[in-house]
Amino acid sequence: MKKINYILIFISISIFHYQRLSAQNLINNLDSKKSLIDSIIENKMKQSGIVGIGAAIIIDKKLVWEKGYGYSDKEKGIAFTPSTVMNIASISKTFTGFCMMKAVEEEKVSLDEDINNYLPFKVVNPNFPDEKITLRRLATHTSGLTDRYPFYTDSTYIYDGQKAEDLGIFLKNYYVKGGKYYSKDNFLNAKPGKIRDYSNIATGLTGYIVELRTGKKLNAYGKQFIFNSLKMKNSGWFLSEIDMVKHSKLYAKKEGKIEQIPLYEGITYPDGGVRTSVDELSRFFITLLNDGEYNGKRLLKKELAQEMLRFQYTEKNKPDSLDIKKMNSGIFWSTKLGGTRIGHNGSDPGVRTFMLSDLEREIGVVVFFNTSLDEKDENVFFGIYEALYRYGQKIKQGQ
Repeated sequence: MKKINYILIFISISIFHYQRLSAQNLINNLDSKKSLIDSIIENKMKQSGIVGIGAAIIIDKKLVWEKGYGYSDKEKGIAFTPSTVMNIASISKTFTGFCMMKAVEEEKVSLDEDINNYLPFKVVNPNFPDEKITLRRLATHTSGLTDRYPFYTDSTYIYDGQKAEDLGIFLKNYYVKGGKYYSKDNFLNAKPGKIRDYSNIATGLTGYIVELRTGKKLNAYGKQFIFNSLKMKNSGWFLSEIDMVKHSKLYAKKEGKIEQIPLYEGITYPDGGVRTSVDELSRFFITLLNDGEYNGKRLLKKELAQEMLRFQYTEKNKPDSLDIKKMNSGIFWSTKLGGTRIGHNGSDPGVRTFMLSDLEREIGVVVFFNTSLDEKDENVFFGIYEALYRYGQKIKQGQ
């Protein structure tokens, strides 16, 4: 038996290396004469002013291509590479969702329990005080809790090393009557499940519940079950955890001019605080696409990983006025681009990120931009993403 096992292992390793070499040879051939993808990206960067881009392509749950363009620090001429670290904005929600599902696996929480059974204060929608709010509702943005603007953008970003308000104290002040941030406008006039309303602060509440129930801060819990398992050594939730030499500067286009902007953190960090690289995020994306497993190592029970990606809305159980063929939701995970992709995007000052796959999970694209553009230029980001996806199709066809 041992001899047979050794032969099987040798054959498996040989096939794996052959596949890797074949994919790499294809990529080299595609890139040999400055490929079309390089020309497209570089031209769009020149036209729009985007300073730096990192991108990766995943085919059949394997990383087959990655590349950087432009600069992580334009002033110092430091190149943006697949190993460059930056905050990934709302893609962070998928990490919060994974941590929540890990807490479910550990039987610390239940997706359908009233969240008030976990909290040291009561969160009650004043419009529907008898309706319970659950983690599933929070994770599918159907809880009836909402972000109040401009309060969210004006009050939850922390610049210049300022000390952030404690997450639990902030949430109590926001959701509990009498709190200094409390308002009826923090709640929808709708029962849980009736309206999908994307909420960052509700994601912060989810992360806080995970912290309470596991007894660990989200950054420590995520490091234990995600970062360490995937050897994401350059990833973390806070600037204090990051080697700043590897961290990109951030830029924003204002009145047609590109300006560097200061780095920042968020009080509601579960909604957008993760900092990582294209290279390391690709490992996490592969884990999600592969039902919680990476390179033979299981990070999350298969049935829970599948539940995380399962479409939660059905014709009988969906928010009002929602066409589920165009928009559906997993656990902090959703369809994009008219229902043709699954994953998550991210947008924050100086940050635009994509982590999307086709519905069959055959072609995945991760792409980071370290530059904010005007709203009218949003099509540039989607154009580059789509060019990368088409490039992924070429790689897959070549295989």
